[in-house]
Parts: sequence; structure tokens; C-alpha cells
Amino acid sequence: MTGRFDSLSEDTNAEASTKPIVFIVEDDISMRRSLTNLFQSIGLDVVAFGSAREMLQSAMPDVVSCLVLDVRLPGLSGLEFQTELARLNIHIPVIFITGHGDIPMSVRAMKEGAVDFLSKPFRDQELLDAVIAATERDRKRREAQQTVANLQSLFQTLSPREQAVMKLVCAGLMNKQVAAELGLAEITVKIYRGHVMKKMRARSLADLIRMTETLGIRVDRPEQTQV
Repeated sequence: MTGRFDSLSEDTNAEASTKPIVFIVEDDISMRRSLTNLFQSIGLDVVAFGSAREMLQSAMPDVVSCLVLDVRLPGLSGLEFQTELARLNIHIPVIFITGHGDIPMSVRAMKEGAVDFLSKPFRDQELLDAVIAATERDRKRREAQQTVANLQSLFQTLSPREQAVMKLVCAGLMNKQVAAELGLAEITVKIYRGHVMKKMRARSLADLIRMTETLGIRVDRPEQTQV
């Protein structure tokens, strides 16, 4: 299944919105209007759809958001839509609402990452709390993603030799051990190490180690230098 909804996939260069958007997929018109009014009452932007396919075919902004999703929908069901979003690598937090839910259904939804599963009728505040939690989750995910993207950009400014020095230093090797491992003079390793610290904007070795962990860079200690 394809559509313009793939414009919501990750884009770390997209301009961030200061106001989260709540997307609603609900086939009942009166419920859709009620939910829209509820979210707008606390200052949230709202975009509502009558079906999952309608949302998939819409151009969506890449901003902090969440999805309030009915379980029973015409065509693609809410649970099927959740699966489709995962397949498309779209990580929007989902809050399910339903008047026909059961335990196996809610368990499946939560296992696949839903923020909440609310049975109708639910209290307005209960839904608002879930939406606030969902948008905050999305905000933190985007911030973490941006951090990784920034670090990746910095890491790519390092030369292959500087990258090698960085990995060995973060593995716990002293300068003379790094020099022996790479066949360099110790003073040369010190120069490379200084370049790495400056280019990565690291304030300390601990800071540099945290960066390698965030980037998922393997920094295993070479066997000949292990003690």
C-alpha cells in the first residue's frame, strides 16, 4: 500500500513545529467532531480522517504528533493500520479508542507499541492525558533521533585514521597502545586524538565514549592489548 502518507517518514532536516498535531482516524462523524473540539480546546492542532486509507493518501507534515485511532474502521482496521505504519517505518504514537474492544485486541495493540487502549465511553481527561503522554513520547524520540543525526554528521568529518583512533581510545587504550596498534608514533596519536576531540565537540573522554555509545560504534579492545 502506497500513498502520500510516506511524507511523514523520518526527515531530521524538517522544520520542527512548536505545536503538536493530533491525527484522528474515526469513521463516526459525530465522534470525529467531538474529538476535534476536545483537542482544539487545549490548543492542539487537529487533522481528522474518516478512514485509514484516507490518511495514507494525505500529505502529512513531519512534526511532533500522535494518532487517535478507532479499532473498527471501514476497509483497513485500526489494528491493521498500526501494522501498516510499522511496515512503512512511521513511528507515530498510537492511542486506540473502541466501543468493541476485548483483552486479546488490547494486548496485541499494546505489544505493537500503542500508548493506550481506551474503551468507549471514556472520560475526556483520560484521553487528553494519553494524548499528552503520546506527544511527549514523540517529541523525545525526535530529539534523540536528531542527536544521533548530528553526531553522525560530526563523525563523518573525521578522517579514517581519526575514526580508528577514536574507536581505540574509547575502547580504553592509552596513547602508546593506540600507537602500537596503528603503527604510529605516540605524538602522532596525540595529534589525532586532539583532532577527534575538537571535531566531535567532546569536552572529555567520558563525553567521547558516550558519543560512541549513542552512535552504536563498536569499540572492542583489540585482543593483543587486553589484560
